[in-house]
Amino acid sequence: MLSLCCEKKNRTMGNPNFLKNPLVKFLLAIVLFSLSYILGIHTNTLSSTSPAPSLLQNQQLSLSCLQQNSSLPDLDFGPHHRLSLPQEPFKDLPFFNFCSQNFTHYCPCHDPNREMLFSTERFFHRERHCQEPDKKLRCLIPKPIGYKKPFPWPKSRDYAWFKNVPFKKLTEFKKSQNWVRLEGDLLIFPGGGTSFTQGVRGYVEEIAGIVPLKSGSIRTVLDVGCGVASFGAFLMDYNILTMSIAPVDKHEAQVQFALERGLPAMLGILSTHRLPFPSRSFDMAHCSRCLVQWTNYGGLYLIEIDRVLRPGGYWVFSGPPISWKVRFKNWETQAQDMEKEQNKLEDLARRLCWKKVAERGHIAVWRKPTNHLHCIKKSKTWESPPFCINSDPDAGWYMKMETCITPLPNVTDIHDFSGGALLKWPKRLSAVPPRIRSEGISVRAYDKDNQLWKRRVEYYGKILESLSKGRYRNIMDMNAGIGGFAAALIQYPVWVMNVIPFDAKKNNLSIVYERGLIGTYMNWCEVFDTYPRTYDLIHAYGVFSMYMNKCNILDILVEMHRILRPEGAVIIRDDVDIIVKLQGIANRMRWESKFLHSENGPFHPEKILLIDNSKQILHPTIL
Repeated sequence: MLSLCCEKKNRTMGNPNFLKNPLVKFLLAIVLFSLSYILGIHTNTLSSTSPAPSLLQNQQLSLSCLQQNSSLPDLDFGPHHRLSLPQEPFKDLPFFNFCSQNFTHYCPCHDPNREMLFSTERFFHRERHCQEPDKKLRCLIPKPIGYKKPFPWPKSRDYAWFKNVPFKKLTEFKKSQNWVRLEGDLLIFPGGGTSFTQGVRGYVEEIAGIVPLKSGSIRTVLDVGCGVASFGAFLMDYNILTMSIAPVDKHEAQVQFALERGLPAMLGILSTHRLPFPSRSFDMAHCSRCLVQWTNYGGLYLIEIDRVLRPGGYWVFSGPPISWKVRFKNWETQAQDMEKEQNKLEDLARRLCWKKVAERGHIAVWRKPTNHLHCIKKSKTWESPPFCINSDPDAGWYMKMETCITPLPNVTDIHDFSGGALLKWPKRLSAVPPRIRSEGISVRAYDKDNQLWKRRVEYYGKILESLSKGRYRNIMDMNAGIGGFAAALIQYPVWVMNVIPFDAKKNNLSIVYERGLIGTYMNWCEVFDTYPRTYDLIHAYGVFSMYMNKCNILDILVEMHRILRPEGAVIIRDDVDIIVKLQGIANRMRWESKFLHSENGPFHPEKILLIDNSKQILHPTIL
């Protein structure tokens, strides 16, 4: 009996069914979770050099940020996110050397030494001719000896430091016309010009008696052969923004003078290629003795002006042959020659369907029609140039000019504005541009973009305090989209060159102009049509992502260094991996750079590289 009981007890204790007991299961679960927790802590300690902050620490950091208001804390990527940042790819890149002093005012695509390689026919040698990629400079353009920080706007409109633009030819060659005077170490711009016998202010007032400059309907103007851009300078009194263009010529650095004054300008000439602007861009075009052969080559150059003029836009022309009856002796020409030349000009304007508004003194004004309904009917009678059929009217990058009229969008009524009428300035800036429909952009997307850039610019004002202090005047947006960045900056005393890469997925430069802003096409694998040290702030959104596989990003950064003023700033926003690469190069260009989160916070992959040289005191000769 005793042996039977013992045998039964042994069978019971060895029975595996005891695992079904709930208490046993609970105890085993506790043991397993405890082991996992201990193992996890041990592994994390071995694989991390800095533990994640506690909730209390995060709350304290947030409170500190709020208390500091305008100042932002140094950013530490380690404790805020788990992005695996790549190693600096250019850590072995040597520091960039400075070019020799004779490159101080160098414009690579407008090198006078290369002009001799190209034909002088139609001034083709004066167009942009860039170096081959393997011959690009990889050195930094030095400042002129004695360079000083330019005067702030609006004082810069009238004064500049001579050592910043050390050229005397204009002060001597145009001395009697009072373009610019040299007094001590100052350049003074009194507002004179070849056709401005009463000064530019009086000249503009004469035009205002013919063209409604004060109405707000004239906002964007093209000034061909701009001189030192005094015409555009005084149009600003009417809230008019002028794109001034002139080539590199014997007068030396006219465009450089203009930009030093804080006025929109770029190198450009009417030669063989279209101007780098879309069709229907400008409310007015102007030429004051700009020496363009308007009636030659089948009227090619006036046809190009017609392309970029908006429906109902004005062409203002002064100088020979206008008013030839009383002025031909001063021009040292024959009266019959001037009469013949003016008749040819009048005939060409008529065949373009332009209507002459007035001729007063030495100024003549024509107006482009608001649509082409009437012109199409009369074109054969007038023997007008044919209408273009296959060419893209907005193509403006290395696109040959044609002797055909760019047709305006169709309308149904003779009183309609082709493409849609624009509101007067300043309502035009925020109103929905008519062309967003043809570009496939919804009204909702347009409004969303405006709000996005207002938020971004507000953030820029926090990370770059100089922006709100009026430190910058000339600003470039290297990838402008639909102009949201420039529109958000309207509160500041700045102007923005809105650049649209010529091969961007969407050509939105026409929208930029319809908003009352200015800009140009560009290929950032080449260099921009400007002189060194002509922009105070450069904004680059997504530019390097776009060009990463198209050309060497080193060359883009070197070009940015060339056109940036010595105490200027750069804001680059792009993907975090690209920002890391760019910072490695920027450090070797002797730029003061900071790696920052965007306004989207630490968990967003888009980051900002901020370069602020306002405190930089190193001089090329010291480095």
